[in-house]
Amino acid sequence: MKILVCISSVPDTTSKINFTEDNKQFNPSGVQFIINPNDEFCLTKAIMLKEQLGANVTLVNVGTQETEPVLRKASAIGADDIIRIEAAPTDAFFVATQLARVAKQGNYDLIITGKESIDYNGGMVGGYLASLLNLPFINKCIGLEIEGNKVTAQREIDGGREKLTATLPLVIAGQKGLTQEKDLRIPNMRNLMAARTKAITVLPAEATDVRVTTVGFEKLPAKQPVKMVSADDLDTLIDLLHNEAKVI
Repeated sequence: MKILVCISSVPDTTSKINFTEDNKQFNPSGVQFIINPNDEFCLTKAIMLKEQLGANVTLVNVGTQETEPVLRKASAIGADDIIRIEAAPTDAFFVATQLARVAKQGNYDLIITGKESIDYNGGMVGGYLASLLNLPFINKCIGLEIEGNKVTAQREIDGGREKLTATLPLVIAGQKGLTQEKDLRIPNMRNLMAARTKAITVLPAEATDVRVTTVGFEKLPAKQPVKMVSADDLDTLIDLLHNEAKVI
């Protein structure tokens, strides 16, 4: 069994984000990058399947050389191979097109991507990828069991969960629930050292139509100072909640 796990390198949520070129370009200076959390849950599930079924796990990323430290750390968790497509991930369709080419060439049984990255929160790559590959797609996957060629999965829906069955090959977009935080793997020092010299296959990007243009970025407004209200002054509290917070 061959599993392809799509990995995004994203800014740590504790990083201070800035923009350049009149707020049209993200400035990575001083930003710490990490494995996209949704992708990390997916990678952990892939490693579990490797241990259960003897699967081969390949990581793939669309990104420049700056993403390699994140890929090597992800590899130290237990992946067998790393593929990096040399391109900046400009939009979801572009990224999905690059991933689809790798998936077709590798003839993978299971392709796993996070439901969305925490920087853009687009949530489109998985669906695009499945469409380009003409494969079944399970979004917001929170449970996955494989027996032979048969897949039993669960996904989040409004108000509950839905149980599905499918057959391989298959594309899923996973999230927390596919594995739990307690199950996330922390690579040991030996694996981290081995990953530092692990070969990374670098592929050129495939040309695609430009479908998205960034108009600009805008920071969230600064948080307002906290207003303290006496526990006995209910009229003022209600007025603030109604007219300023607008929650009632």
